[in-house]
Amino acid sequence: MPSTYAFEPTPKWTTVNPRLFLPFRRRGEDLEKPTLPSPPRNELFNDRYTVSTHLVPAACPRRTPDIPLPAASKFSTNASENKQNRDQLAAKICELRDLAKQGKLSGDGSEKLLWNCVNRYVKRAPGGKKGLTLLLVHAIGFPKEIWEAVLQYLLYSPSASLIDEVWSWEAVQHGDAALVNQTNLSCIFDWQDNVRDITHFLLHYLPEDVSSKTLPTHLHLLPETISEHRKTKGFSSRSLVAIGHSFGGYSSALAAVNFPALFSSLVLVDPIIVQKSGAYSDIQLGLMYAALARRDRWPSREEALRLFKVSPFFKAWHPDALRLYVTYGLCEDPQGGVKLKMSSLQEAFVYVDPIGSNEAWELVEKVDDRIEIRWVVPGKPNDKGAMGEQETRVRVWRRPANSSNVVIHSAGHLIVQESPEELAREISVFIETKYGRSRAYL
Repeated sequence: MPSTYAFEPTPKWTTVNPRLFLPFRRRGEDLEKPTLPSPPRNELFNDRYTVSTHLVPAACPRRTPDIPLPAASKFSTNASENKQNRDQLAAKICELRDLAKQGKLSGDGSEKLLWNCVNRYVKRAPGGKKGLTLLLVHAIGFPKEIWEAVLQYLLYSPSASLIDEVWSWEAVQHGDAALVNQTNLSCIFDWQDNVRDITHFLLHYLPEDVSSKTLPTHLHLLPETISEHRKTKGFSSRSLVAIGHSFGGYSSALAAVNFPALFSSLVLVDPIIVQKSGAYSDIQLGLMYAALARRDRWPSREEALRLFKVSPFFKAWHPDALRLYVTYGLCEDPQGGVKLKMSSLQEAFVYVDPIGSNEAWELVEKVDDRIEIRWVVPGKPNDKGAMGEQETRVRVWRRPANSSNVVIHSAGHLIVQESPEELAREISVFIETKYGRSRAYL
């Protein structure tokens, strides 16, 4: 496919000595299974696809020990006192992450049972041949349903005839997964665990065949023979296209590095695959502070939506994306009104992984050349990709073979939220170009 940015060689760089992928231990079926915290979806998404919601166990053990959440600071009417409390909490979060990076935290990787939540969008009458399965992976702070603004266009596009099934992923501290896991979440999070959770799902829980039949809320653990076959041979009845935005792009790329047989292609939407000096970039620290300071409760969804519409942060969003965020990113608050499903504290924890993005920047060149990569990056005058335009120009050619890129000039980093229709069009063109001639090589 053609590219917007011409080839740019990678300048000299120093290795961060990426860590080996931590294997996971296979759990049995005799787990205490939670219920879905939101009304289960088992309904029509449009006239071609149905949507349902499911739970799968997260990978075990985790890369980090279980660290209790810090005591919440009491709200003060004194702005200076509130800022001081936030500064102390931010410093503690960074201290814990640094200790984890140095291997100085006591305790083994946590074995607390965590769950990932996934939405499944399946064609009401699958083609019966080996069609496409899409895996959508969100950015930090957003529920799995944020992708529905893109899907409402993509699943009516010319490429929809090739797409039999879509799975929308939710990390352990996001959306409904956050509500399921709220008593077991730690105050430290390693980005590689989201990669491990995704591959754990793909190897052990993604059903063998695409079918319009109803699936159970708790997906069944597959026989070990199937999981082992997938590690080297991939899927028997699927071709998987992973589409990841920001943190989700990082996660998708690292999953493909470690288990290439599972993937046919990647669409990386301004992924956090960046080379930064020091433990944390100014952007990371700024996002952490913003998360700690953000409002997370409102009297009602209507009031939240009204305030979001006049917020500089949300003003650029497509109306459908904003509506989805209010509908699925918020839940009823036992104290009255509504609140964010993902707490501002958990969002802050995720932002400050000190090494994940650097590891991905170094390792992305190792993605198997067989796996085609399509980079989708922003082009707004004041927002041309994570770490700036020059970094983006280099990043999209970190693995030159079988790669291409396109710039969406109408959006900044939040392409999924700001330009879902244009993003859907670019994904559709990619799918049509790569897979549209014949299903024979899907």
